[in-house]
Amino acid sequence: MTNNYCVIMGGGIGSRFWPFSREAYPKQFLDFFGTGRTLLQMTYDRFAKIIPAENIYIVTNALYVDLIKEQLPQLDPSQVLLEPTRRNTAPCIAYAAYHIRALNPNANMVVAPCDHLILKEDEFLEDVKKGLQFVDGQDALLTMGIRPSRPETGYGYIQSCEDGADGFSKVKTFTEKPNLDLARIFYESGEFFWNSGIFLWNVDAIINALHKYLPDVTARFDLGLPEFNTAEEHAFIAQNFPYCPNISIDYAVMEKAENVYMLCVDFGWADLGTWGSLYDIAPKDIHDNAPLKTQTLLYESSGNVIALSDPERMAVIQGLKDYIVAESGNVLLICKREDEHRIKEFMADAQMLHGKEFS
Repeated sequence: MTNNYCVIMGGGIGSRFWPFSREAYPKQFLDFFGTGRTLLQMTYDRFAKIIPAENIYIVTNALYVDLIKEQLPQLDPSQVLLEPTRRNTAPCIAYAAYHIRALNPNANMVVAPCDHLILKEDEFLEDVKKGLQFVDGQDALLTMGIRPSRPETGYGYIQSCEDGADGFSKVKTFTEKPNLDLARIFYESGEFFWNSGIFLWNVDAIINALHKYLPDVTARFDLGLPEFNTAEEHAFIAQNFPYCPNISIDYAVMEKAENVYMLCVDFGWADLGTWGSLYDIAPKDIHDNAPLKTQTLLYESSGNVIALSDPERMAVIQGLKDYIVAESGNVLLICKREDEHRIKEFMADAQMLHGKEFS
């Protein structure tokens, strides 16, 4: 148990959830479901049931250190690894792996984003424990695969061999976010699974893979081996992390590595990366509208997701079908659900044309 560690990635902006998710206060720090716990807190609570509290680390942007302290005051400051700039998941994971290996060279890691919804928590925790046992002492990179329920362009896909022992299988191909035509082929074939973005490995396995496939990062981090888990680590990362490429672990390692395995799971998973994903799981009225903690009066309207940041306000909507209506702070967004991939574009235009206060 003491060799098991959890790394929660919590440094993103969540721009696909704009205007609710803003640079100064991203989605991981929001309570989307009115439970009294934010996405970050829910993720921490989940892993704390099976991982020693002192072995849970948050990797986040330096901008959010105060929000982390506010929402997870039980963490020691050393458990919050601060990125001086955003460089996607591969450098984030590399930083965490180097830090944890300096603490415990026998460590196993589960790496997870902070914006997932898990409906069957007990099954999820059993699968995580099973996965940590699988990677212990083995040169294996393990991901959790979800059988797809629709063609989806927002997720990576995993093609696996036949199920091996205990549900683990060798991965044939690892494809990041296909276009719609390819997603349909993947879905209809029955051979492909969604990449959940939850990874498990031991520190040697992932650092060896990074040496092989992302040497620009490891060459730089290797220079600081004496600094990791010391008082000098922060200064070393501040100086060297910005030189890392902006690349995901999927593109950098998982698509290339030959020792990738998958565990097929079914624990009620949803990636809350978009308004559409939130709409899919939200309670709906008889016309398939999904008001999120929002007072509404809806007329001749169907298939909409509506979210207002102030619960005292009301949305009165007539004649809308399949739209996103989201208001937060100084921005009101009204966007077709099918065009939600353009939200990043809208946010960028608002910032460029009207100022950073709209990002």
